[in-house]
Amino acid sequence: MKFLFQAKGADGKVYDGRIDAISQSAAVSMIRDKGMVPLSVELAQAVPFMKMDLERIWEGVSLRELSVFFRQLATLIGAKVSIVLSLRTIGGQSENTYLKSAIDGMADDIENGSSFSEAMGKYPPIFKELMIAMVRAGELSGNLQRSVEFLANNAEKNYELNSKIKGAMFYPLFVLSFATIIGFAVVSFVIPKLTAVFNGANVQLPWYTQALMSLGSFMSQYWPIVLIAMIAIICGVIYYMKTEDGRREWDMFKMKLPVFGNLYKYIYISRFSDNLAVLLEGGIPIVRALTIVSEVVSSTTYEAVILRAADEVRSGGAMSNVLARSEYFPPIVSQMIKIGEESGKISEVLQNVSTFYTQETDRITRNLSTMLEPIMIIFLGGIVAVLVFSVFVPIYDMTSSIQ
Repeated sequence: MKFLFQAKGADGKVYDGRIDAISQSAAVSMIRDKGMVPLSVELAQAVPFMKMDLERIWEGVSLRELSVFFRQLATLIGAKVSIVLSLRTIGGQSENTYLKSAIDGMADDIENGSSFSEAMGKYPPIFKELMIAMVRAGELSGNLQRSVEFLANNAEKNYELNSKIKGAMFYPLFVLSFATIIGFAVVSFVIPKLTAVFNGANVQLPWYTQALMSLGSFMSQYWPIVLIAMIAIICGVIYYMKTEDGRREWDMFKMKLPVFGNLYKYIYISRFSDNLAVLLEGGIPIVRALTIVSEVVSSTTYEAVILRAADEVRSGGAMSNVLARSEYFPPIVSQMIKIGEESGKISEVLQNVSTFYTQETDRITRNLSTMLEPIMIIFLGGIVAVLVFSVFVPIYDMTSSIQ
């Protein structure tokens, strides 16, 4: 049976955890044998696991939290603190209840005889295959601290990269969303009132004003249906994008976008080279490393290319040959990797490739705000111009005729 417990350690801190025992008294004895004073020991029910699932949906675990977790763990391991006590310490100060539950669960599993990598494997929503493989390599090589430091650096890089992407996308998405909401409200509720004014004045309206008035009349009657249809279309598109075919088409479409296409390519190349370098540096065989990287690159297009490269290496070929034939990897990347393969310094070359394309990503994201701002101003100015010519010019003509 599993028991949930709270116990005070020798350092005076209170720890939460789970323990397997045949009875409550046996659980108390086991806790005392670990040098801790039990404060409460209760039989675990199914509710905590359901609660953990709800915590995962509500909170999740961000890359920032993962980077902090691995950084703290590497520091404690470097200080010769046992892995179980390190996890207990980190879990005790974690503000994310889902991550805390997972850390406590891993500590319990390790105490019950599991390895750290096996314990991590029970929480796939948090720890990806790349992280588990790196920890397993560290356990086999006897240098767990180095592997955990690699993971901390990798999580920090991915966090910074994702932050730059979100920062570059936030401004245009916010402007377009705001413009859509305002436009919907104006056409549905404001234009119909102006239509009644124009109809009462019996004035001749230009064709573009008549078109806008007709759209306003339609929206005033059917705006709930239009709103539901828009929401249904958005939900349908999101659902389709989560399917295999939808993901494939969306990934292809993203790389064909002007400006943003290059940004996505540089992100994927940087992610590919950085993660592969980390795995190879950690002692993971290249075929296995390529397979893992294909899962974390977050692009079905690049995933297919990387898997072809893994098959090429498995059959005795070179990874650079596949990359050279792919339109999604610039020639300089395949040439540099070929040099790394021939010189035996593939990890160093991949780190250089990652550094170069990370810098290119930084440059594009910095320029995006400067470039998109005038485009958004022109876009909004065009909408305002349409409204001015369609609505206010006829009003001005109508008032002039009255005078």
